[in-house]
Amino acid sequence: MSEFELGLEVFLAGDVEGLGGKLRTTPEDFVVDEVSILPSQDPSGKFVIAKVWHRNWEQNRLVRRLGTNLHVGRARIGFAGTKDGRSVATQLMSFNAPMEDVQALDIPDVKILDAYRAKRMISIGDLIGNSFQIRVADIDASKDANGICGSVKEELDKVGGFPNFFGIQRFGSVRPITHLIGKDLIRGDFEGAVMRYAANPSENEDSEANDARRALQESRDFEKAFNEFPMKLSFERMLIGYLRDNPGNYVGALRTLPYNLLMMFVHAYQSYLFNRTLSERIRSGMSISLPEVGDVILPLSKTNVPDHDNPILVGEDNLEKAIRNAKEGKAFVSGLLYGTDSFFAEGRMGEMERSVIAGENIAQEDFQIVGLRAASSKGTRRELLAPCKDLTIVIGEREARFEFTLNKGCYATTLLREFMKAEIMQY
Repeated sequence: MSEFELGLEVFLAGDVEGLGGKLRTTPEDFVVDEVSILPSQDPSGKFVIAKVWHRNWEQNRLVRRLGTNLHVGRARIGFAGTKDGRSVATQLMSFNAPMEDVQALDIPDVKILDAYRAKRMISIGDLIGNSFQIRVADIDASKDANGICGSVKEELDKVGGFPNFFGIQRFGSVRPITHLIGKDLIRGDFEGAVMRYAANPSENEDSEANDARRALQESRDFEKAFNEFPMKLSFERMLIGYLRDNPGNYVGALRTLPYNLLMMFVHAYQSYLFNRTLSERIRSGMSISLPEVGDVILPLSKTNVPDHDNPILVGEDNLEKAIRNAKEGKAFVSGLLYGTDSFFAEGRMGEMERSVIAGENIAQEDFQIVGLRAASSKGTRRELLAPCKDLTIVIGEREARFEFTLNKGCYATTLLREFMKAEIMQY
């Protein structure tokens, strides 16, 4: 699969050649530290708040392991944002569990730090952003890395950030198919969604997983598959085990998956549609930082990130003010995340959004998924431009080291692709 198939069709600094190279030759090459919103301490609170350091743990599998060790359900563990699995990450999490049990957790490559009690748990979105330290390895020695990085940074500085595409990780790092599963779900093809997730072999996976998926694809023998699938594919095994015992009940099988994983599938499809619209806007020559009549802008919230709950339509009467606020970093042009309650922009941006949606032959009501409430999505709008704070780049021998901070929901790999312009699996 190529980036183009994920809606990542263009670059902002497209006239500058890429470094190439590779991310994450080891997890230590991709370090992310959450910029958290800390709940107030309260010794009488029922929740334990802790910083959790983890290495090479996919978020859903980490939460499942934490719940298993604490003997609590997933709903009693909270986190603000999903971190990349192939990384070393520190993030704030909450536990509805005894303090002594949380502090006693003993899981490989997981550390519990700075635990305290509070009256509220951590929920999705309870963060400001993330700080990154990233190493790009295996850069072609013949390339002028300093010159390339300087030219790309100059292009990004002109607009005050980079295109806020959803990164490859949104769609699955090894098998970038989550958006296709989401499309199956909104079309009501639950069997297709199950088979795409559990079967559907990929050459990027190891042979054991690939062979098991291929066998299931060909036989649809769920009892045999349950014995053949490797234990590490725990969510696939949940689907398969359910269908072994409940043949043909694909909705029931999907309900065995974690709530946020089901949400992720549909969100990934919305992300794909957003990426396509953003690509079209850049290709058309329209600014992604400055609004025009018909655009919808997002003002800054109290935490200095774009406020998705209070969009403002730009007309002739407020265009001048909207442009001024955008130049000052107080407002951001937005794009559509299509769902049951979302709304189109007007003007040229609205035409682009409507064209992308029409080409998919979908409607808003499709995102109200009967039988899978967890996967339904109201939709919203998302900023087209991602500000990049405190960016520093150090060039070494066949490597480049990047440090920067991004707002929540923005992808480090999307920034790095402007510099690298590498093949999809290099990220």
